Amino acid sequence: MTEFMNFLELVGTIAFSVSGALVAIGANLDIFGVVFVSCITAVGGGMTRDILLGLYPPAIFLNSRICVIAMAVSVVVFVIAYRNRRHFGDFRMRIEQINNVFDALGLAAFTVTGAEVAYINGYGDNGFLVVAVGMITAVGGGIYRDVITNTTPYVFKKHIYALATILGGIVYYYSRKYFFADVWTFVLPMMLVVLVRLLATKYRWSLPKIHLEE
Repeated sequence: MTEFMNFLELVGTIAFSVSGALVAIGANLDIFGVVFVSCITAVGGGMTRDILLGLYPPAIFLNSRICVIAMAVSVVVFVIAYRNRRHFGDFRMRIEQINNVFDALGLAAFTVTGAEVAYINGYGDNGFLVVAVGMITAVGGGIYRDVITNTTPYVFKKHIYALATILGGIVYYYSRKYFFADVWTFVLPMMLVVLVRLLATKYRWSLPKIHLEE
């Protein structure tokens, strides 16, 4: 199970690194900005999770592998974007679609890894905390990314985002606590998060909001 958790962490790190790098490039940041935003997108949620759970120092400072992977991925994305910079703007819609897929994968992976960390650290009887920590782990990095790039955080304005992580966290918690504790405990909620996230993007599902200009 530890190997599978490490695999999920790797998937989430790569996915959010790509997502962060693409947003940073779209915001016209230099290569340092792209690398920084990419890394904070990948590790920001996990750092917040560890601080909330009292795990000091946060895991990211005990294992530099995650940051190294995030930096490497961001540099690769930057180089590809630089080599194709003349056409980057023309393919903005396509890039947004690619970003949505990576964002959904990262969201799913970090939802279950965040919830699992809370569960195994003595909070298995507190479903609210486990689900909340899973959500914070999943959306925290994206919030930091959007704030740094001077954008209203995606999670607060567009499509079904945090709600997808909450649903995934609930499925994870009850399957982990009452039914089984194997790979499917992680795979099923991840599939749900990805499905809800991509369907929300495709069909433009959004939570109710007030349009004051109307």
